[in-house]
Amino acid sequence: MISIFAPAGISEIRENDNLAEIILATCELENLDVVVVTSKIVSKAEGRVVMLDSQDEAAFEKLVLSEAKRVLRKRGNLLITETHHGYICANSGIDQSNIKNGYAVLLPRDPDLSARRIHQQLANRTGLKLGVIISDTFGRTWRKGVTDIALGCAGIAALVDLRGTKDSGGRTLVATEVAIADEIASAAELAKPKAAGRPIVIVRGLDETHFRRSSIASEIIRNYSEDLFR
Repeated sequence: MISIFAPAGISEIRENDNLAEIILATCELENLDVVVVTSKIVSKAEGRVVMLDSQDEAAFEKLVLSEAKRVLRKRGNLLITETHHGYICANSGIDQSNIKNGYAVLLPRDPDLSARRIHQQLANRTGLKLGVIISDTFGRTWRKGVTDIALGCAGIAALVDLRGTKDSGGRTLVATEVAIADEIASAAELAKPKAAGRPIVIVRGLDETHFRRSSIASEIIRNYSEDLFR
C-alpha cells in the first residue's frame, strides 16, 4: 500500500540551508521512501532568488528571456519558453508566488544534480535506500489546469520501460514507457495544499524495483529528433 504525507514544522528556507538536515529533522525516514522536494525551496537554498530591476512587465520579461533557450509562443505578457534545461513551460518556470514583492524565484540550475546532492546526504546519514525527486507545478499542452512534475530525480526511476513485456491479453507492448517520477511528483502534490507551507512530501510503499540511478534530463526530456511539434 502506498502512503503519502507531508511533514509540518518546516520554516522559511534561506540561502545555504541544508535541505537534507531539514528533512531528517522533520520526519523519520524508512527504507524505500521517496522524498519529494519542491523546486522552490531548492532554489531558495541554492540562492536562485533574484530582485527584479523594477515592477514593470518589461523587467520580468527580460528575466524570463535570460532563463530561456528560445521562445515558442507569446500572448500578452505570457511567454511559453524552452528553458536551458529543456523544459517547455510558462515564463521559463519563474515564480513570484510566496515570495517578497519585487523578487522572483528561478528554477534550480541543475535539478538532477540538486536531487543527487540531497540523495547522497540522506543516504550517508541514514544508510537507507531512498529516492529523491525535485518537483514543480507545470501546465500541460492542450489541457487546462496544472499538475506537479519531476524536474530532477536521484535514486528512483524516471521512466519505467514496459516495452517487450506482455499486457493482460498476452500481447507484447511496443511503446509503453511510464513516467513514474512524474506520477510520484503529481501524487505527492495532493498532500501539500498550495498555502499549507509543506514543501516536502514522503511517498512510501513503492516497489523496490523502481529504485535505481536515473535522471530526468537523460530519460524524460524528449530529443528534438523524436519531437513532432517543435
